Amino acid sequence: MWFKREQNKNRRLHRIHVLDVKLRSDQVRSTRVRLVAMAGLLLSCTFFSLYLLWRVGVWTLDTFVYSNADFAIQQIDVQTDGVIAPEQLRRWSGVKPQANLIGLDLAAVKRNLELVSVIDSVSVERVLPRTLKIRVTERDPIAQVNVAWADAAGGISVHIFQLDADGVVMQPLDPRLCIVPLAQMNSQLPVITGLNSFQLQPGRRMELPQVQAALRLVSAFEHSPMAGLVDLRRVDVSAPGVVVATTGQGSEITFGLENLDRQLSRWRQIYNLGLSQSKIIASADLAVANNVPVRWMLASVVPVAPVKAVKPPKNRRRNV
Repeated sequence: MWFKREQNKNRRLHRIHVLDVKLRSDQVRSTRVRLVAMAGLLLSCTFFSLYLLWRVGVWTLDTFVYSNADFAIQQIDVQTDGVIAPEQLRRWSGVKPQANLIGLDLAAVKRNLELVSVIDSVSVERVLPRTLKIRVTERDPIAQVNVAWADAAGGISVHIFQLDADGVVMQPLDPRLCIVPLAQMNSQLPVITGLNSFQLQPGRRMELPQVQAALRLVSAFEHSPMAGLVDLRRVDVSAPGVVVATTGQGSEITFGLENLDRQLSRWRQIYNLGLSQSKIIASADLAVANNVPVRWMLASVVPVAPVKAVKPPKNRRRNV
């Protein structure tokens, strides 16, 4: 009996200890739950406050800036160094009347204009409060390529592409879009022949060495000793390593791809020699360093072809 009483007493003591441990565990768990709930509430309040501030900021900008009539575009100040009419440049820019100056995507305006193959570069600037300033640099064509295509009616139509001094392919401007007659600007451009028509992509640069040499020849010819004596009509680039120029007087002159100024000077020397003998050059191969092969013809049997006037330096215009 005594042993039994002692055992029951020990059980009561053990039960009290277990209850005490369980009570402390519940308190710790409850404290943790409260801390997590408070942290979650704090984060929620923080995010909500940030979202509210963002929405207020958006509303403020939209109300007082992007929808503010004081920043509506009243003037698009366009200046170009070429022949394109300013009104056409305004249309190509894609800027809508009364658009908000602050909210306008300047990069998109620049991209819209530079997608036009005859435009080289564009700068766009905001002038607060209501003016958009656009400055355009145009490409100057120095040669053209004529491509014959079959049309839907079964006939043949000729499509013209133009090249600038860097070899960038351009589509000719519609005369209605220009403030200067194209006949005055690009009359009788030399024709590049021997090209693959699939290589002609407006806005892309022609990398073929013969094409680059032909364009350098056209540029150098305008300031060479031969300028004003003959005119350059065609330049064939089909042969590797050389280009063959044809003049309006019927001469065929073969050039190497390098040292064009030196070859043009040699052409003048040969031309002067022919004049002293009443002959003109039928063909000459200036790509040969020494003992240039020359074939002559009598000047009297060659019809006189009008010589194109030397092209004056481009007068860059500024249009508003």
